[in-house]
Amino acid sequence: MKEQIYMLVKLQGIEIEAKSIKSILNGASRKLEVLDADLNEFERTVEEQESIVDELKKKYRDYESEARINPDREKKTQAKLRSVKTNREYQSLLKEIEEEKAKNSKIEDKMIECLERMDETEKIVAMKKDEYLQLSDSVMSEKELIKQESEQARIKLAELDKDREEISCMIDPELLKKYLIIKKQNQRGLAVVPVKDALCHGCNVNLPPQLYNELFLGNSLKFCPNCQRIIYLKDS
Repeated sequence: MKEQIYMLVKLQGIEIEAKSIKSILNGASRKLEVLDADLNEFERTVEEQESIVDELKKKYRDYESEARINPDREKKTQAKLRSVKTNREYQSLLKEIEEEKAKNSKIEDKMIECLERMDETEKIVAMKKDEYLQLSDSVMSEKELIKQESEQARIKLAELDKDREEISCMIDPELLKKYLIIKKQNQRGLAVVPVKDALCHGCNVNLPPQLYNELFLGNSLKFCPNCQRIIYLKDS
């Protein structure tokens, strides 16, 4: 029975290590997702800034076209001045010319504003692209390291799975069945726990003296009366 308990303890150790490695692999997978998400978010930021530049260029072209049309209107209005016959018509045309000039002035202001915003945004885009390249290199290096560590973890996990199968075959089927039942009932804890100085290390409760003394014989399977785990004597 002592040998069988030893095998259970070894099996449990393998399963705990395997669980830890699986947790590491899951964490690595999440890290890769976060790194990709960060990179994609940065790409979207750059694309948004480039989209702003394109929109500003379009606005500037529209203003430029309008600015070319307005002088033609002003010239036609100036030409009309030479053919007016009344003061009222003359004043009306002067007002129209002033309005055209004011309109041209506003368009020119908007064109200047567009150019200034384009310049600022293009500088931001250039800066963001440099940052993106740096981030991309950093992400690629980190992803490569994570992949290497994950591959090593998968190799170790495969070895543990093999060890688990081998040890499971060495354990009495009925004993293994009891172990699995207790393990299922204690998913966040242990199925097999040591006892030292009559204290169960699974639930920290003292064992009855008779049960504790029987553990020294090691000729039968014993359970903690409090937590129902399989118990064994811990070496000093």
